[in-house]
Amino acid sequence: MANIRSLLLGLSRGRNSLIGIARCTTIRPLSLVSVTKPDLSEHKFFLQSRCFSSTGLPSHIVLGMPALSPTMNQGNIAKWRKKEGDKIEVGDAICEIETDKATLEFESLEEGYLAKILAPEGSKDVLVGQPIAITVEDLEDIKSIPAEIPKETESKPETVTKETTQEDTKAFSNLPPHMVLGMPALSPTMNQGNIAKWRKKEGDKIDVGDVICEIETDKATLEFECLEEGFLAKILAPEGSKDVLVGQPIAIMVEDPEDIGKIPADIGQETKLKQEITTTEATSSQKEAKKETSEGTTFTRISPAAKLLIKEHGLEKSLLKASGPRGTLLKGDVLAAVKSGTFVKKSSPSEEQLPVTKASPPSQTGKDKLDTYEDLPNSQIRKIIAKRLIESKQTTPHLYLSKDVILDPLLAFRKELKEQHNLKVSVNDIVIKAVALALRNVPGANAFWDNDKGEAIPCDSVDISIAVATEKGLMTPIIRNADQKSLSAISSEVKELAEKARAGKLAPHQFQGGTFSISNLGMYPVDHFCAIINPPQAGILAVGRGNVVVEAVIGSDGVERPLAVSKMKLTLSADHRVFDGQTAGNFLTELASNFSDIQRMLL
Repeated sequence: MANIRSLLLGLSRGRNSLIGIARCTTIRPLSLVSVTKPDLSEHKFFLQSRCFSSTGLPSHIVLGMPALSPTMNQGNIAKWRKKEGDKIEVGDAICEIETDKATLEFESLEEGYLAKILAPEGSKDVLVGQPIAITVEDLEDIKSIPAEIPKETESKPETVTKETTQEDTKAFSNLPPHMVLGMPALSPTMNQGNIAKWRKKEGDKIDVGDVICEIETDKATLEFECLEEGFLAKILAPEGSKDVLVGQPIAIMVEDPEDIGKIPADIGQETKLKQEITTTEATSSQKEAKKETSEGTTFTRISPAAKLLIKEHGLEKSLLKASGPRGTLLKGDVLAAVKSGTFVKKSSPSEEQLPVTKASPPSQTGKDKLDTYEDLPNSQIRKIIAKRLIESKQTTPHLYLSKDVILDPLLAFRKELKEQHNLKVSVNDIVIKAVALALRNVPGANAFWDNDKGEAIPCDSVDISIAVATEKGLMTPIIRNADQKSLSAISSEVKELAEKARAGKLAPHQFQGGTFSISNLGMYPVDHFCAIINPPQAGILAVGRGNVVVEAVIGSDGVERPLAVSKMKLTLSADHRVFDGQTAGNFLTELASNFSDIQRMLL
């Protein structure tokens, strides 16, 4: 029974931490939550809840129903990709969840083993935050999880929430009814964001659909629209706030303008002060851990993640302190030691033999003073780009093929459109059309690799992603059904999407998806380069600039003469699991034919 009570407590923590705001009376769409006199400093927001027990229950993680779309407040379990007992790696799809928009994959943020499925396949209307599964770090710990979870699971969290809500009510009895706005999840992969700009200021009237602020996500800068009317009473996350977790309070709204003055002016400062106190206590704990660590501790087991971190940082295992059940050294123990500096790196034999001498600090010369630097913060977009590019190069077998295409027919056709039809199209617009037609004629190139099925899946439409350089990073807006659109339609759409991308105004549907990418650096100018595939796509075409070269051409009279022609180098980066040599060759051949016989694109 002790184990079951501990597990129920863990489930209650998981449920309360995942709902969005732990102390609330009613739940509203998105992250707009109606709260009666809460203590904002007590709000915690997690995608997963890690629970420990002193009663013998192993360390475990309660997975809650995630918010996979901005408007999602409940979902259905369409399919479990993992079964109980399966190993889970970081990034593995655990299950498929049917949201209010589509059926999406729920990826794990930590490694471990699936110990218990709480919401079986086919479960309907599971609220966001409601526990759906339990994972453990060690395979042997699965048997310690009770086989049956009592029905009390649903009542226990409500009891805890009710008690804490009553305590908060007493502490804030002078606050009027209000709503706490949390950082919304504006994309499926977003777990934190930056406040780029506040469109409303404190005291402003807010109507349904009004844009409250602009939020920089991992994809773009998007607008946060309010779902209810009221007045903006307090901004908790000021303009420029970085790495604000999804669900963390960013503002407070009231229904009556007279209630604005009743909101304490220092409510945000009180929250920050309590967070600083918590941080100070954590630092003190780390210092105590450092003191204990210096005396040396022992542990009986090491988690796989902890082993990798110890090897990566070259740490001395005997000086690390274990906090897991039954003396298990966890990944968090190693990360805490690295962060606080309470560790000693393994010294190489050569370092041990060298005598230690005290060196006097060198005097700072004028040249040294000039060697200064400045750390420039990365945007969320650049962080995601860096992560995805590394994943692509490490997990996707890149196949590279290059081909020179004759550019003269294209240039002549472009000049004719301008002079006779007053239609201005760029070389890149014609390249998009040529690539789209080549993909339509070579269906094997318009596909992606499905890791679960272990096979290539053909795409139903030809959607071309075009790389656009912005100040915040590279964006890839999409020309959908490009093979069916005219050159004029493609040209106008490219201009519109590129302008939105540079302004950070792209909507999610305008950059999510795509079946093939094009990256054109010819205008910079670049002759030749190899691009990196953008998963889950299987191909990207790198386009260089056009160069005039002299070639020997045989005339109609059979005499060989020198002739100046314009050529452009194209380089295909292809996923070798989807493209074999023949498929890639057929695609480039078809593409070259579109350039040499420009009339093919008018058919």
